[in-house]
Amino acid sequence: MPRFAYLAVDPRGRERRGNVQANDASAARASLELRRMYILKLAAVRHEQTAASNRHWLTDVLGGKRLSAKQLTLFTRQLATMTKVSPLEESLRIISRQSEQETVRTAVARVADGVAQGRRLADALSADPRSFPPLYRAMVAAGETSGSLPELLDRLSLLLERQSEMRGKLLSALAYPIVLTLVAIAVVAAVMIAVVPKVVEQFDDVGQQLPLLTRIVIAISSFLAQNWIVLLLALPLLGLLGWRLLQEHRIRLAVDRQLLKLPLLGRLIRDLHAARMARTLSTMVESRLPLIEGLRLTAGTIHNRALRAATEEMVSAIRAGGSLSGAMARAGVFPPLLVYLAASGESAGQLDVLLARAADYLEREFDNFTAMALSLLEPAIILVMGAIVALIVLAILLPILQLQTLIGG
Repeated sequence: MPRFAYLAVDPRGRERRGNVQANDASAARASLELRRMYILKLAAVRHEQTAASNRHWLTDVLGGKRLSAKQLTLFTRQLATMTKVSPLEESLRIISRQSEQETVRTAVARVADGVAQGRRLADALSADPRSFPPLYRAMVAAGETSGSLPELLDRLSLLLERQSEMRGKLLSALAYPIVLTLVAIAVVAAVMIAVVPKVVEQFDDVGQQLPLLTRIVIAISSFLAQNWIVLLLALPLLGLLGWRLLQEHRIRLAVDRQLLKLPLLGRLIRDLHAARMARTLSTMVESRLPLIEGLRLTAGTIHNRALRAATEEMVSAIRAGGSLSGAMARAGVFPPLLVYLAASGESAGQLDVLLARAADYLEREFDNFTAMALSLLEPAIILVMGAIVALIVLAILLPILQLQTLIGG
């Protein structure tokens, strides 16, 4: 069906731009007049322009361009502020024009076009599902249905900001140990490949059997020196093979279950998931969204397959008539405090309030736990690196001490 670009003035005197689909110009004009638009310009969009626009949409949505978590958080905060003082379409146009990033401008302009065509905001957001996930669109739809879109956007922006804050804390907490580990591996590899072979050359004419530790270090050093290029090429292939294996549901589920059993990492994953789930459910209950729908949408955002399966079982249990706290207790993967506060919230009719308190507590516990774990992890990495270097030095010194003993004897 042909598309027509228009410039019009709405009943409130505001300028409107957009596209409308119609069989011909007369039908397009009639469609706009039904919306009480005063048409200033109306022109058919050429086929080439439509094809280019479609290619641009496919590139953005299917080719990988989407709003990042940070961009989505900023957009939601801006929209929550603007909709309090301006109509929705005008707010979207302003945000699109003011953005310095092409990805944001394109995505928001597309949403504004959808709203200009008479679609609800949640429906317009569904045109770009990779930028606006189902949970996000469901909460927006709830705000539109209840007539409290600005207030719900405020809650949604707070939710996204807290999630972004938790994600930032996790990344900053892991950055230093990861860098330290990589540097330690690089230093040990350089010593084994470049330094040890030069030193052990001096032991070729000793005529005595070298100590076991020295022979082991020499063997490892020779292997690394001869095959380091092959190892460097093999690492990406092994990583790709591991990634491919993890795409299999059974393998991924088994790996994720084992991760939850690890002493430190398992608790970190469980607490992070519990805090995020409590915060999300609190926001959704406060926004008068059905609890089952909130759990179902939340399950789709969980990366750990074992935790996702537990959440999906909770949905089935609640749909069968059970309570949230009872389903959490049977899942066996949530902190007891969260289960207790959920039960108290259900009995007192303040589920959203107590879930928010549980999220606050779990986030504080997460901060304290990561600080404590990292305070132990960093010295452990340094000790392991020091022990490896000490073994290498000892392997070099033992033949020298052996020679000195023979000479002295």
